[in-house]
Amino acid sequence: MGVLSNLEPNSVFKFFEEICSIPHGSGNVEQISAYLVKFAKDRNLEYYQDELKNVIIIKEAAKGYEQEKPVIIQGHMDMVAVKTPDSDIDMENDGLSLGIDGDFIYAKNTSLGGDDGIAVAFALALMDSDSLEHPRLEAILTVDEEVGLDGAKGIDLSMLKGKQLINIDSEEEGFLLTSCAGGCSLRCTIPVAREKREGITYEISMTGLLGGHSGIEIHKERGNANCLMGRLLYQTAKEVPVSLVSLEGGEKDNAIPKAAKAVVLISEADAANFEAAVKKFEGAMQHELAVKDPDAKVKMEKKESAVKDCLTKDAFDRIATYLIAVPNGVQAMSASIKGLVETSVNLGVMKLEENEFKAAGAVRSSVQTSKDYLIDRITGLCAMAGGSYSQEGDYPAWEYKLESPLRDKMLSVYQDMYGKDMIPQAIHAGLECGLLSGKIEGLDCVSIGPDMVHVHTTDEKLSISSTRRVWEYLVEVLKRK
Repeated sequence: MGVLSNLEPNSVFKFFEEICSIPHGSGNVEQISAYLVKFAKDRNLEYYQDELKNVIIIKEAAKGYEQEKPVIIQGHMDMVAVKTPDSDIDMENDGLSLGIDGDFIYAKNTSLGGDDGIAVAFALALMDSDSLEHPRLEAILTVDEEVGLDGAKGIDLSMLKGKQLINIDSEEEGFLLTSCAGGCSLRCTIPVAREKREGITYEISMTGLLGGHSGIEIHKERGNANCLMGRLLYQTAKEVPVSLVSLEGGEKDNAIPKAAKAVVLISEADAANFEAAVKKFEGAMQHELAVKDPDAKVKMEKKESAVKDCLTKDAFDRIATYLIAVPNGVQAMSASIKGLVETSVNLGVMKLEENEFKAAGAVRSSVQTSKDYLIDRITGLCAMAGGSYSQEGDYPAWEYKLESPLRDKMLSVYQDMYGKDMIPQAIHAGLECGLLSGKIEGLDCVSIGPDMVHVHTTDEKLSISSTRRVWEYLVEVLKRK
């Protein structure tokens, strides 16, 4: 018996648990794609699977709905697969270990993948039912959304008839998403040189940070472990000579990093001053983040005296200066939509290798020229540090439509069911609706989803009660003629 077997709606949670049992991190979608194909075959449903492993499943209209306009249900099958440092789960080969905590589902020591496994579960539950009333349903289940919307970019939709699309990739019930920012991943590489030095080594760790989704939570101004580590290195180097041995932080460019680690080498004579400088930095950090990230800490562990391959002073200065100067967080708020982040960047991943330093970040903006300007700032800084850059996964913004019959219907049904207004909203996170709108002329899109918290992190949770309500709402929308 599954962990979720007693939850309602039973069909949705049954499929969600099956999805969670299959490894499906971005770039590792072969098994989940094959599972979806088998689902369609077992039910004699029309389906398409392309070379990218995107899957389209089609179910004809229920009796009495043959003349209604088809509806596209859309989500992505990949997840941001991250785990805690002490987890022994192999995210490439193992399924998730699910648990229930009150109203929430979580995965033990890993991300949950509610973003966007719940969309896939909803789609399969709709396709599996013989009792629901609905028009022709066309499910688009894409791959590698989390690494640049790659599946949506390459998918062929020419076989579809639908002009109405309900994306299920939102994480807050009661809000109807109607537009989103565009973005890209920006990767900088800076060459470095090393030399052998002798001294006392310290392992420095940024811990206790909340992290989060770099689109929907960037405005919360939580601590970015990579930027904080860069600031610590830069500031302590002003107090004592610091030699850098290793440096790494973050796991995904679109997740606010919650941990970073560095190994530095200090002379015996400077050890006490270095420790004092680290403590001074920790105090300043905790004061600044007291409300935004209250559990932020700097862990410092003194090691033995040793000879290490360290960065040269020139290389250290270039890396530390890059990290202290690189833009991060909210860069501009929208002037037309109150409370909406217009432009942001997240330094999601950094890694010091033998001969080069690598940094990757997610750039987002609802204004193309602002996005271009931010990219120029970062790449210009990278060039000043002696490095080069590459840009990947560029995707367009999803623009708001003045006239949307689907939006009007969604709002009306919600009001009828719950006696209150659903709130139309633009978001800063990226969704596939912009790309798909470019593939289907006249496509009318909205996005919904149940409550989720801390997506893209090991603290991710999915609300059980919200999932039930959103399912009932979706069923009613499809039933309503």
